[in-house]
Amino acid sequence: MVKETGYYDLLGVKPGATLDEIKRAYRRLALKYHPDKNPSEGERFKQISQAYEVLSDTQKRALYDRGGERAMKEGGTGGRGGFGSPMDIFNMFFGGGVRMPGRPERRGKTVVHPLSVTLEDLYNGTTRKLSLQKNVICGKCNGCGVREGVDSRCPKCHGTGMEFHVHQLGPSMIQQIQTMCSQCQGQGEWVRPLDRCLTCNGRRVVREKKILNVHLDRGMQDGQRITFHEEGDQVPGLEPGDVVIVLDQKEHPVFQRIGNNLVLRKEISLVDALCGFRQVVRTLDNRPLLVSSQLGDVIRPGSVKCVPNEGMPVYRNPAQKGRLIIHFQVRFPEPGWLSPDRLHQLRTFFPPQEEVMATEDMQEVELNDYFSQPGHWWQPHAGEAYHEDDFEEASRPHVQCHTS
Repeated sequence: MVKETGYYDLLGVKPGATLDEIKRAYRRLALKYHPDKNPSEGERFKQISQAYEVLSDTQKRALYDRGGERAMKEGGTGGRGGFGSPMDIFNMFFGGGVRMPGRPERRGKTVVHPLSVTLEDLYNGTTRKLSLQKNVICGKCNGCGVREGVDSRCPKCHGTGMEFHVHQLGPSMIQQIQTMCSQCQGQGEWVRPLDRCLTCNGRRVVREKKILNVHLDRGMQDGQRITFHEEGDQVPGLEPGDVVIVLDQKEHPVFQRIGNNLVLRKEISLVDALCGFRQVVRTLDNRPLLVSSQLGDVIRPGSVKCVPNEGMPVYRNPAQKGRLIIHFQVRFPEPGWLSPDRLHQLRTFFPPQEEVMATEDMQEVELNDYFSQPGHWWQPHAGEAYHEDDFEEASRPHVQCHTS
């Protein structure tokens, strides 16, 4: 029994969600509310990261389900009540560098940046320029932080970072104590303010603007990563880390991408559904496709058709494409669109209707329009919904491909 659902609500998942569902929800929300994309949503980003940190760990999730957020703050998991850094969680999830405890860090941190792209960008391929601010080793002092000719070793500990104190405990008895150097705080280096490098002010690195050319190949997908090796912050004595670009696809107003397929909702009139139609569909590279139905092929409401090889290009094989899947909605006429005498003529074109004779025990009633109550569980058009998995396989028995 789950005591609280706050963390589940933050990620938009149910308490019984699987780990894969939690990961998908976090990826979508973390890219949406990342501080680089939404600077004003820093607190929301932090809350999402905390929720993922708890729900992605089996032990922490079980503790949260039993005692809620209070149990987490009291440190019931291994005596640790706090949370990790939101950016560290983000970097770990998207493949950022993680330093193992007790192992010296030889590389700088991997930095992850979300990049907002359109479906047209992923269909046609393009090059985007991304401006970054990064630390580079100061060229004036070559990363030592002091002016030329100045010794940066601490004069008190001679660069060891430790001090030794001798105490007389008694006749012929002494005690030697080792403590951290009080002047350099164990760093082994200490420089007077006047001796610091004037360019970096002793910080050893300076901020520099870097322009990255991000090449988007045709068929790339939402969430795909592009790595720029050794383009991260520079730190003296360490190899630079990487910069990882995570693609964040914007929602398209017309098409929906599912794998290598493109789904299009198309509304047609009743006469088009019954008598056939010819309509133009603009592709993502602005090509006009003349889509037509076969003579005598009735398009029913909710029918699904497809056009082969007009979907998304396959990544690294752009000559091959998925399917353009069209989900039809039929627009019916408004009440009173035909006079009674013409309706009688229209009936002659359809199969004969079943005639029902009224008897004395029957009560005759009329149909009225239905208006659902707020919060009612049933929706009139719920039967028109379809699941994304219906289009993920290469072939489905209910999906017909238009080949003419």
